[in-house]
Amino acid sequence: MRKTAIVTGGSRGIGFAIARQLMMDGYSVAILDINSPSDYRHNLDQLAEMGEDAFLYVQGDVRCAQDREHLIKETVDKFGGIHVLVNNAGIAPRVRRDLLEMTEESFDEVIATNTKGPLFLTQLVVKQMLKQGFCGKKRGTIVNISSLSAEVSSINRGEYCISKAGLSMLTTLLADRLAPEGILVHEVRPGIIATDMTMPVKAKYDALFEQGLLPINRWGTPEDIANAVSALVSDKFLYTTGCYVNVDGGLHIKRL
Repeated sequence: MRKTAIVTGGSRGIGFAIARQLMMDGYSVAILDINSPSDYRHNLDQLAEMGEDAFLYVQGDVRCAQDREHLIKETVDKFGGIHVLVNNAGIAPRVRRDLLEMTEESFDEVIATNTKGPLFLTQLVVKQMLKQGFCGKKRGTIVNISSLSAEVSSINRGEYCISKAGLSMLTTLLADRLAPEGILVHEVRPGIIATDMTMPVKAKYDALFEQGLLPINRWGTPEDIANAVSALVSDKFLYTTGCYVNVDGGLHIKRL
């Protein structure tokens, strides 16, 4: 039986790399993304070429309850079930502001996308998984794409740090709740990854790399994150849940 994975924010960057890797691993993949298919047609065409019958693109906003429900219906209608959810969609603040100048509008937008949306989408996915029974050695897997910012302070984008810390706690809560149901929950914390989100600060990090910022002293790639997700959703971590994996070149290591 071909398993099905949902990847949010899968039209570009980390999400696209995850979707592509999971299709290479033999999954059918459904993407939920706010972007029009025409915005990233080259990427989506690559996925369709890997198996048009195994690929579904649903344009929608993870913040919107109706869009979340529509995603579940379309995915189940086409593929028959859901076995993996990767909560990848996320945004940074539109404007970086000092913590004392953060606006409620920015806070609400970031939290709704990075924390609230994944929580309520996961509710729907889990309820679907519980209808399906076990598929192999487990019923399903949830992977939350968090960030090193779940623990590392950035005082000019506090709403982002708070949203990722919330997603990290969601990982813990879900792991505790769902392990008896045969559903495992993991978290991946990317570090400095070369994506559209980090391009505005590329010069800053290029300079830091020249100074030896990281033990593995390079930009991370979306494929680095995709490889971690691929391993976590496999049957290689059947005695692990509620944990996080730093994919950050060693940035989390405290060094003198």
